[in-house]
Amino acid sequence: MKRSRSGPFAIGFLMVSALWAVGIAWPVTEGYPSLPHWLGDRFISARDPQFDREGLRADLVAAGFVLGDEAHIRIFKREKRLELWLRRGGGRHALFRSYDICKFSGVLGPKLREGDLQSPEGFYRVGKGQLNPNSRHHLSFNLGFPNEFDRQLGRTGSALMVHGGCSSIGCYAITDKGVDQVYAVVEAALGNGQDAIDVHVFPFVLTEPALAAEGANAWQPFWRNLKQGSDLFELAGVPPKVAACRGEYRFGNDAEGPGCVAIAAWSR
Repeated sequence: MKRSRSGPFAIGFLMVSALWAVGIAWPVTEGYPSLPHWLGDRFISARDPQFDREGLRADLVAAGFVLGDEAHIRIFKREKRLELWLRRGGGRHALFRSYDICKFSGVLGPKLREGDLQSPEGFYRVGKGQLNPNSRHHLSFNLGFPNEFDRQLGRTGSALMVHGGCSSIGCYAITDKGVDQVYAVVEAALGNGQDAIDVHVFPFVLTEPALAAEGANAWQPFWRNLKQGSDLFELAGVPPKVAACRGEYRFGNDAEGPGCVAIAAWSR
């Protein structure tokens, strides 16, 4: 009797399918580009100490703040830095702490469409509905991309987060330890009456020399528009009012002009 050759082929096919599912398909459904990225997050979670909110409270008091003070976040891609600013009694914000960005994806420049693996740049607002305490990346909050400016320009994308771990397919990963602290401050500020947290995301620190060095970059006009908002915060110490006005960011009183729609957090 002739032995069928389909048996070994079927077994091999099943093994390849299983390897594909475990190594590629499953990590993608979990928000990771590959199995090593998923494992990297798990190793960081296992290595980091348990979150101690009392330690954070003590650090805040030592710096002249309390948990629940109004918060503001600035992100700088090239420098791989997230800055957490808090409002003092006089009204101005002061820098509480900087956190290393373990990973973002893409290159300098804004996110344009779903699947381009770009981390966003621009002005975003985070409300309570954007917090995710049950994130697969430990803790996370949604930036609110696309905002009104992005929508006016036809940009698409979803689930763009600041989260724990150290992998990214468009998000900003600041490790579990880092997001523990940032999330706690954001959550407390929103719980204490702040309507939304302004999160400003820049390609780099927008000084004139830094912009001049990127003079040939196609995103130069966009970055100079971002610089207007960055400069206003540094001058006043308070995040400016921001609106999208026919594909351009405008600030302060100019944000209330015709054709302008305020940059807002999710309403839910």
